Amino acid sequence: MTIFNVISMGGGVALFLYGMSVMGSGLEKLAGGRMEKALEKLTNNILSSVLLGAVVTATIQSSSATTVIVVGLVNAGVMKLRQAVGVIMGANIGTTVTAQIIRLSDIESEGLLLQLLKPTTLAPLAAMVGILFYMMAKGVKKRELGQMLIGFGILFSGMFAMEAAAAPLKTSEILPQIMTAMAHVPVLGVLAGALVTAAIQSSSASIGILQAIASTGVINFATAFPIIMGQNIGTCITPILASIGASKNAKRSALVHLYFNLIGTLFFLVVVYGGIALLGAPSFWNGPVGRTGIANFHTLFNVTVTILLIPFAGVLEKIARSSVKDAEQSSQEKELALLDTRLLKSPAIALQQVDHVIGSMGELAVQNYLDSVSLLVRFDQKMVDQIDQTESLIDRMEDKLENYLISLSSEELSQSESRSISTKLHLVKDYERIGDYSTNLTECAQEMQQNRITFTDQAIGEIDVLVQAVSEILEMANRAVAGMDTAVARRIEPLEETIDAMVERLKDMHVERLKAGRCSVHAGIVFLEILTNLERIADHCSNIGLQVIGSEKEIRQYESHEYIKRAHAATDSEYVGYFEDDMKRYYTAIERSSEAENS
Repeated sequence: MTIFNVISMGGGVALFLYGMSVMGSGLEKLAGGRMEKALEKLTNNILSSVLLGAVVTATIQSSSATTVIVVGLVNAGVMKLRQAVGVIMGANIGTTVTAQIIRLSDIESEGLLLQLLKPTTLAPLAAMVGILFYMMAKGVKKRELGQMLIGFGILFSGMFAMEAAAAPLKTSEILPQIMTAMAHVPVLGVLAGALVTAAIQSSSASIGILQAIASTGVINFATAFPIIMGQNIGTCITPILASIGASKNAKRSALVHLYFNLIGTLFFLVVVYGGIALLGAPSFWNGPVGRTGIANFHTLFNVTVTILLIPFAGVLEKIARSSVKDAEQSSQEKELALLDTRLLKSPAIALQQVDHVIGSMGELAVQNYLDSVSLLVRFDQKMVDQIDQTESLIDRMEDKLENYLISLSSEELSQSESRSISTKLHLVKDYERIGDYSTNLTECAQEMQQNRITFTDQAIGEIDVLVQAVSEILEMANRAVAGMDTAVARRIEPLEETIDAMVERLKDMHVERLKAGRCSVHAGIVFLEILTNLERIADHCSNIGLQVIGSEKEIRQYESHEYIKRAHAATDSEYVGYFEDDMKRYYTAIERSSEAENS
C-alpha cells in the first residue's frame, strides 16, 4: 500500500464524513425542528425514549450528534436526566443504520430491483436527482430534499474511494501480522477502534472505514470484534467534549453515554472471550468477515446491550449522579444556562430557549418597574439594592441573548427563523431599555429622599393614574410576546397614544402649579423627569407591540409604519374604539383631577 493509497483513503474518509454531514443537515431541515421538539416533549416512558432516540439518530446519521443535542437540552433544563438515558440508549441503535446501508453493496442478485438498491447504482442516482432538485426546484422543502440526496451520494462516493484505496491490502504482508496481534491481544483492537473513532468523532464513519477494509477480505471476525468494541467507546468523546462547561446534569448525560458503552463492551468481552476459553472458538471466528458481518454484529451489539440495560436505566442515572455531585446553582445561572451553544445546530430548539429567556427578561423588567414606582411613595434602600441586582441580571441577559442570536443567525436557517431572530433582537433591546428607565425612576426616588422633596397630594394622584396606565401597557406587552398574540399587541398602541396625551396634559397642569407657587422648582424638575421616564417605557412597549404585529410579515417595517399611519389617522375602527376606551379610563381621570384642583 503506497502513500497515494493512504491519501486516497484520507480523501475517502473526508468525503464520507462530509456526505454524512450534508445528508443529516438536509434531513434535519426537512424535519423543520420536529425531531428536536419531539425530544423535548418526551414522557418518562423509557421505551418511547429509546424508540425516539433511535429514530432521530437514524435520521441524522450520528449518535454523537443526537447525544450532543441531548446534552444541550439537559443543560438548558428542557429535558430531565431520566429522559436522556432512554434517548442515549436509542441513539446507539439508530447509529447502526449507516452500516446496514453500506452492506447493501454485498447484494449479488441479478434482479433489477435489487440491483437498483446496490449503493453503486443507488448513490449516483440519488446524487443526480438531488442536484436537479437543489439547483432547479423553487420550493424550500424540495431544495432541502435535494441536499439530503446529494449528501447520500457524497457519502457513498467516499465509501467507494475508501474501498478502492484499501484494495492493495489484499496483498499486504504487514497487515495480516497487525491483525493477528489484535486478535491475540484484544486490548490492542479495542484501543485502535476507540482512538480512530475519537479522532474522527463518528462511530458510523469508523465502522464505514472498517467495512471498506473488510471488503478486501483481509479481516477476520477475531480481529474485527475488539475493534468494534473500541469504536463504541470512542464515539463517547464528542458528547464528553460538548459537556465541558455545561451544567451538572449535562455532564451526567455525557457520562451515561460513556457508562452505557463501557458496560456493554465489558459484557460482550467477558461473554465472548470467556465462552472461547471454556468452549473453544466458534467456526466463523477465524474466517473472513465482510461488510455484512460487521454491520450485523454492530447492530446485534447495540440492540442487545440496549435490551439488557433498559431495566437498569435508573441505575445508570444513579451512577452518573454519584459521579457528578450536585452543587447549588444561582437563579442567574439557571436563566442564562437556557442559552446553550450546543443547541445552535438545532435552531428550532434554540429559538424556543431564547423565548424562555426573553419571557423572564420581560418579567424582570416589569418587576423592576413596579418596585421603582413604589419608591416614589415610600423609599426603601433594600428595595433599591434589589432593583440594582435585577437590572444587572437584565443587562447580562441582554448581552447573552444578543450574542446567542447573532451566533444563531450564522447557522442554516429557514426564512421564518431568520425573521424570528430579527424580531427577538428588537424585543431584547426594548426590554433592556425599559429596565434602564426603571432605574432612572429609582434615581428620581433617591433624589427625592436625599433632598427631602415632596409632591402635593394632587401631583401624587396624577402620577398614580399614569403609573396604572403604564403598568397595564407593560402587562399587555408581556402577554403579546408570550404568545406572539397580535390581538393583544393591537391593544398596545391606542394605550400608548393615550399615555402620550396624559403626559402632555400633566406637564401643562404642572406648569400651572409652578406659576401658582404650589410647587418648588426642584420638585418640578423631578416631577417632569418622572413623567418622561414613564412615557419612554410606554414607547418601548409600543415598539414591542409593533414587533409582534409584524412578526409574521416578510416586510415588518412596511407593516408597522402602515399600521401606525392608519391608526393615528383614525382610519382604523378597531384602533379608534380602543383609544376612546383608554381615554375614558385614564385621561378623563386626569381631567377630573384638574377640575378638582381648580375648583
